[in-house]
Amino acid sequence: MKITLIQSDLYWEDALKNRNNFESKLNQIDSEVDLIVLPEMFSTGFTMNALAMAEAMDGETILWMKSVAKQRNCAVTGSLIITENNQYYNRMLFVFPSGEIQYYDKRHLFTLAGEDRTYTGGTEKVIVDYLGWKICLQVCYDLRFPVFARNVENYDLLLYVANWPKVRTNAWDILLKARAVENLSYVVGVNRIGLDAHNYEHIGHSQVVDFLGNYILEPQETEGVFIVELDKNVMLEMRKKLDFLSDKDVFQINI
Repeated sequence: MKITLIQSDLYWEDALKNRNNFESKLNQIDSEVDLIVLPEMFSTGFTMNALAMAEAMDGETILWMKSVAKQRNCAVTGSLIITENNQYYNRMLFVFPSGEIQYYDKRHLFTLAGEDRTYTGGTEKVIVDYLGWKICLQVCYDLRFPVFARNVENYDLLLYVANWPKVRTNAWDILLKARAVENLSYVVGVNRIGLDAHNYEHIGHSQVVDFLGNYILEPQETEGVFIVELDKNVMLEMRKKLDFLSDKDVFQINI
């Protein structure tokens, strides 16, 4: 699978400017890719102003994602603020080339920023089937909770989108590698860069880690468009050889 990671600064609470910004970066892609990954809340930045910033499932940003997916014949994913049934969600959309959408509502809301007081947490783990790959969708703070991400579904790719600040970059790097090793899975982490409206600095460190904890794409600190290619067969051969997942604990998550 050929994956494009887009690491960018974000315009605070300005969906149109952010869509235009990502559109210009998409134009840098000069080859066919299978999946484009954008950061968490890529249309607004990590804001608690959901009342003003939320979109419906037929809103402009989702229509834009559908257009990109159709024009480029690839899937597009990233999270944005969605309003539904008088509630707000930090929702990670996975838009297929056909226009079909699957989504994951962020389970672990970031209490330190009051996200739990604004948004409704998800209750389901979501695995997307795409091009023969099982892809587990996760958002930012979910990275700190390994039980929820545990590979009991034999997924192939664990995907994190984030607004993870510079002050905790070391944790981001360590935990992405840990999730890859413990789940014998490829891990892709896409983060933003730049200052947000609260003066929190982000240095990205978007990266791709293989199932043994080796970097396929080392942490990046500059704005850019990064393309990697993953080989599922190589991963499956290593799983067969090591077979660590067969010894995993059996448990049940109560939500």
